Amino acid sequence: MGEMKTHKDLDVWKEAMKLAKEIYRLTSGFPKEEVYGLTAQIRRSVVSIPSNIAEGAARNSDKEFVQFLYIALGSLAELETQLLLSKELAFCQSTGVGGDVDRIRKMLAGLIRHVKGRKTVTGKETVTRNG
Repeated sequence: MGEMKTHKDLDVWKEAMKLAKEIYRLTSGFPKEEVYGLTAQIRRSVVSIPSNIAEGAARNSDKEFVQFLYIALGSLAELETQLLLSKELAFCQSTGVGGDVDRIRKMLAGLIRHVKGRKTVTGKETVTRNG
């Protein structure tokens, strides 16, 4: 298996990008008076997910990468809360992205476990790459 080249090679980043596009489509139908309110907040949250995955992947250590993955998880939780509120306020009938949110949450959790557990071999010794 080859080494990851960039964040664009991560399936979770690709899924987060798809989710961002879907959320932009969904929020385009929100009330115009919400353009600077909930619409903007939802969009910031969803953009934060792939952005933090990308920033973490570009860092020098697994410890930093994991930290940014946790931030992405937090943004995902924010997004989920904001979407539930949008539904309760009748800005949309259904968000239709609950399965995507759950899938991305599981993917992020799995990637965090993977990165926390991986070892890097340097010479004859095995060291944990945790910066």
